[in-house]
Amino acid sequence: MRASVVTADRIATLERIWHREIPISAAMGIRIVRFANDVLEARAALAPNVNVHGTAFAGSLYAIAALTGWGSVWLALQARGLDGHIVIAEGSIQYLKPVGAEIVARCRFAAEDQAHAWQTLGETGKCRFPLDVAVAVAGADEDAARFRGSYAVRAIGNATRQI
Repeated sequence: MRASVVTADRIATLERIWHREIPISAAMGIRIVRFANDVLEARAALAPNVNVHGTAFAGSLYAIAALTGWGSVWLALQARGLDGHIVIAEGSIQYLKPVGAEIVARCRFAAEDQAHAWQTLGETGKCRFPLDVAVAVAGADEDAARFRGSYAVRAIGNATRQI
């Protein structure tokens, strides 16, 4: 999936879907800031996600990571002109260090890394996309958390003929 086939309008649509269909994303202030080179970047301010220690709540880190992965799958389907039901089937996170400023989540969805999943989707109308999401503090080079998710997709319509 390349940025050239994922328009700014589709990225804005994704953010609207999050805020409308997953209300916690709006309450957390999650916003998409960039999509380039197959990487989706979402951010959220610390203030609505702060815990009793003054750092980001672990659940907020999990939520932004899970949504960034979900959004990457949605954009990949859209880039191919497909639609589908996407759910997170499995997810785990490693918390490596506290996040004391703006939260940044990045997910790379490279179609070439997902060839088997695309083939399965084309043959059966369903598949799983395994994705990694890095969570960091804005401006930092080190990961503060690492999320691994498996996203189940069930195609809607004639996806098996389109892939």
